[in-house]
Amino acid sequence: MTAAAEAPTEVRHPLDPLTAHEIDTAREVLTASGRADDTTRFPLVLLDEPDRHTVAAHRPGDPVVRRLRVTLLEPATGAAAEALVDITARALVAYRPLDPVADGQPPLLFEEFDRCDAVVKADAGWRKAMADRGITDLDLVVAAPLAAGNFGRPEETGRRMLRSLTFLRCSESDNPFAHPVGGLVADVDLTEGRVLRLIDTGAVPVPAECGRYEAEFTGPARTDLKPLEITQPEGPSFTLEDHVLTWQNWRLRLDFNAREGLVLHEIGFRDGDRVRPVLHRASLAEMAVPYAEPDPARNWVCYLDVGEYTLGRNANALRLGCDCLGEIRYVDAVVAGDTGHPETLPNAICLHEEDHGLLWKHTNMFDGFTADSRRSRRLVLSYIATLGNYDYGFYWYLYQDGTIEFEVKSTGLVQTSAAEPGTESPYATEIAPGLQAPYHQHLFCARLDPAVDGHANTVEEVDVVPLPMGPDNPNGNAFTVRATPVTDSGDGGRLADPAAGRRWRITNPGSRNRMGQPVAYTLQPQPGPTLLARPGSPVAARVAYATKHLWITAGRPERRYPDGDYPNQHPGGAGVSAWSAPGESLSDTALTLWHTFGPTHLPRLEDWPVMPVDRCGFTLRPTGFFDRNPALDLPREGDGEGHCHA
Repeated sequence: MTAAAEAPTEVRHPLDPLTAHEIDTAREVLTASGRADDTTRFPLVLLDEPDRHTVAAHRPGDPVVRRLRVTLLEPATGAAAEALVDITARALVAYRPLDPVADGQPPLLFEEFDRCDAVVKADAGWRKAMADRGITDLDLVVAAPLAAGNFGRPEETGRRMLRSLTFLRCSESDNPFAHPVGGLVADVDLTEGRVLRLIDTGAVPVPAECGRYEAEFTGPARTDLKPLEITQPEGPSFTLEDHVLTWQNWRLRLDFNAREGLVLHEIGFRDGDRVRPVLHRASLAEMAVPYAEPDPARNWVCYLDVGEYTLGRNANALRLGCDCLGEIRYVDAVVAGDTGHPETLPNAICLHEEDHGLLWKHTNMFDGFTADSRRSRRLVLSYIATLGNYDYGFYWYLYQDGTIEFEVKSTGLVQTSAAEPGTESPYATEIAPGLQAPYHQHLFCARLDPAVDGHANTVEEVDVVPLPMGPDNPNGNAFTVRATPVTDSGDGGRLADPAAGRRWRITNPGSRNRMGQPVAYTLQPQPGPTLLARPGSPVAARVAYATKHLWITAGRPERRYPDGDYPNQHPGGAGVSAWSAPGESLSDTALTLWHTFGPTHLPRLEDWPVMPVDRCGFTLRPTGFFDRNPALDLPREGDGEGHCHA
């Protein structure tokens, strides 16, 4: 069964999601002030989130002052600006032009994808290169619009750019990534509407084999899969009211924006008669996808799907039984479109419960082998976004024992290039004759604003340390832990160490558990390689956050994204690398943790024509936050007919 929550229409709290009325009001204020007209485009319209103290001071019924941060773009000139609009007072509070060199470019507009396709196909040089390859029918050609990055080329300085790779289709519904046109890339100036540079490294055969994955192309379906039905006759155990979600002692505020997608605010756990804060804010703040091919037609490929492509705007409309299963509650989201008018994303968020196996159990061998156990249930908060060839599912999991997990499921289609059939590449896997899938990384960055029993937190890096043999360790079996507080911003960039079992403990020295120790939550990583692009490379400059598994910075309202506000075509140096100069205290203060994780993808034949999900993520576990197991009060389950029941 399913139920839907409509898009928000009224604001009662400073962190409520944007409403259509607020987006309309921002556009009206900017138009009335002479800062926007019918030609103006709105790459970003986001809530200017108030600081932690303002949020904490808010009480139900208090007046709510709302401000929106609006990014403006004039397509005809390329001029961009950012504005701060007070929606409550209907006033323009601040306005400043953006410098395309120092600030970077606003995110890409959806309409620019079609513009890029048209510009490329109209270019005489590109058409000749296609004709030289024997391709003259352009109706089924795809000129893919791809973020340009910044490689210090003087001719691109200050220009709003896209780069375009070319693919073919056998029909309008065909998979274009099965037929890449090798050796050809067009650099497009979006403002002037022309190809600024065409790279043609020479023709290679276009792979001919189709990459269809739909049922009608893959043969008969299996017939031995029995139905699996998930029912909750009494409905789900969670409630969602005025964007406040409660479930099994958890309480949080639900939000969604055009840039980050799903955002969780004020996450707390009820312990006795009070809700104890754990996180002030949690989101996926950036994701980089750098590729490994050094060929001039491909060595620039690195996408920033949050900051360049506005991840949230690309959210899918989720479908029962396909994307979510069980007793589902869908939630719509409202974002601003290219023209600054509100758009509703239907069924953007999925809420549901899942059985998650065993939570705890013990068989007492001293009492007739009696057993007691409880099953685990988790609440799933998810959405799915499609960005070009890849589809990403983002899942926050809340558990009954106070654990929080975040998981990303990457699926969709691998990016492809062409080569002579049988070519062995040190940078790619041949997944079909002449079809190469380049090696690449998915480097996600979660933004976590901790509030472990309050905002005065300190992070400790905890390693497991084996002790040397000697009089105090004659059998050599002893090991202990070493906890090192990270107290200065200059030490905020940290690397994981699986051999040491490294994890990061977020403590509140001012709040103690019954054993007299600071209460804490521990960030447990699933580490993989950090950014493999070399230090000093353009990619490393722009994706500096991915050179460490964790950055710890002092929390500031203006520190929103790990690579800065405008990473599109930014040369680098913004974000965490700028906030990590020595001298800023990280002790007993409001913090932000920027956690990098994700796979280094060496594509397999099994990843084609559509890729089974690849999972990655991290866990936040209570560590002395509670005085004992907080899930002891779960009821026994069973029906007395062969199912578990004490």
